[in-house]
Amino acid sequence: MSIYDIKVKDIDGNEISMSKYKGKTLLIVNVASKCGFTSQYEGLEKLYEIYKDQGLEVLGFPSNEFSKQEPGNEEEIKSFCSLTYNVQFDLFSKIEVNGDKESSLFTYLKENSSGVFGKKIKWNFTKFLVNKDGIVVDRFAPITKPSSLEKDIEKIL
Repeated sequence: MSIYDIKVKDIDGNEISMSKYKGKTLLIVNVASKCGFTSQYEGLEKLYEIYKDQGLEVLGFPSNEFSKQEPGNEEEIKSFCSLTYNVQFDLFSKIEVNGDKESSLFTYLKENSSGVFGKKIKWNFTKFLVNKDGIVVDRFAPITKPSSLEKDIEKIL
């Protein structure tokens, strides 16, 4: 199985195959609108603006799993991201990133990333960097600022 075999729902509820992103570098993030890290939307959007023409796609997956920090529905999330941070990168429907109902995408990401994080996502704004071949090359903690990922992104673009 590859990341491109997985289907997800965009923020408007449309089923999207991850194969849409084949040949792109991906930064996949579980996001939330009422989190101490929510301001990272600004940095994620900046990365997208800087590198989108070179093949970077930032994918935001809202999750209400951590202290109920994403309570809104998809329309409210979309509006918040647009009005507050002018988010242009792709947003998706709310998901769970751990447990019995976790998104198959996040199961895949966790199973295919190594490091000290283990197989569980601990908080909002965990970031996964995926290369153009669909291979998870790194995982970053929520405290990692998007701006600090530029060198890692540039290496694999």
